[in-house]
Amino acid sequence: MTRRSFAYFGVLSCLCFSQTIESRPPAQDDPLHLRVNVVLVQLNVAVIDDKGNYVTGLRPEDFSITEDKIPQKISTFEQSSDPDQSAKEIARGDQKHLAKGTIKLPDDDSTDVSRSKTDIKGPHLADVSLFILFDTSNYMYRSFVFAQDSIVDFIRSMDESSKLAFYSYSRDLSRMTTLTTDQFRIVSGVRNTVAGDEAALYNSLLQTVKDTVPIRGRKAIVVFSNGPDNASAVPPEDVAELAQSTGTIIYIVSTQQAQDDPVSAAAFERVSKGSGGKAYFAKNWRQEKQAFASIREDLFHLYTLSYYPQPNPNRGWRSIKVKLAAKDLQKYHIRTRDGYRLLPATAEPINDNSASKSESDSR
Repeated sequence: MTRRSFAYFGVLSCLCFSQTIESRPPAQDDPLHLRVNVVLVQLNVAVIDDKGNYVTGLRPEDFSITEDKIPQKISTFEQSSDPDQSAKEIARGDQKHLAKGTIKLPDDDSTDVSRSKTDIKGPHLADVSLFILFDTSNYMYRSFVFAQDSIVDFIRSMDESSKLAFYSYSRDLSRMTTLTTDQFRIVSGVRNTVAGDEAALYNSLLQTVKDTVPIRGRKAIVVFSNGPDNASAVPPEDVAELAQSTGTIIYIVSTQQAQDDPVSAAAFERVSKGSGGKAYFAKNWRQEKQAFASIREDLFHLYTLSYYPQPNPNRGWRSIKVKLAAKDLQKYHIRTRDGYRLLPATAEPINDNSASKSESDSR
């Protein structure tokens, strides 16, 4: 009787805490063992008008999400805000623009979403786990210092609450600094890099995406590449699929040398676009700085939506479509990832002291 009561309490706790949507039948040999598998899908969505301006001030009810054409219900909703906006501007809002559903102000992301029943977080500075991946191959010999300066400026432009990691790569990946809010450590890691040999971008990028798997919340990778990949064993398609399946945004800043290689340029576009990010091709160090500034602005203007998928028998690739619901909003453009593949659940043994086990994943 005691064991049954404990089992019931354990299962109930998992259901309440994790908002479970899928459960596996208990094993036939032990009816007290129930495995709970939770899948939370998180989407980072940019909404852009025809002039390239960010559309802000949207509310949960303005978005429509389907997965394999199955309508989904938004569970949480969050919009980043520009780090320079004032608390006064946030509190005041702009009722005129809110009535129209948008606030098209690049430096003012005021919004009022208090009327929605969805779990909403108000405007705040971007809370992001950001991995910077720097090409230190022999492609970098001529512009090494300029690239370092661009990356350092980008790091210093980020909010102090943002967690940053700095990796470098040539033939191998070097994890110079793991995730930290200490910008001094990150900058020191950048300054301590030295040029290496051949470039294994996709190998290194795949490893970096794998490092993001256990991280919850918004996560992104910013790659600086000075040339095509000439040493990887994995194709860019593997990187793109894993990034989509883990909800990791990939931005790639590359030089004219990579753009002059049509295969590399196309691959950079596919990998970044598939994850909901962008690819930039800079002709000089000024354009490199502009690209990093654009990435920063993008991170500070993303909507983050999440949902627990409705029952879906598809255990492979699931297609995601995000649209704006109202007719007057459909003139805007949406950028986000277009799907994900269910990752294998980690099998963990259930000991005799615990009658239930929760396996929680965020996609």
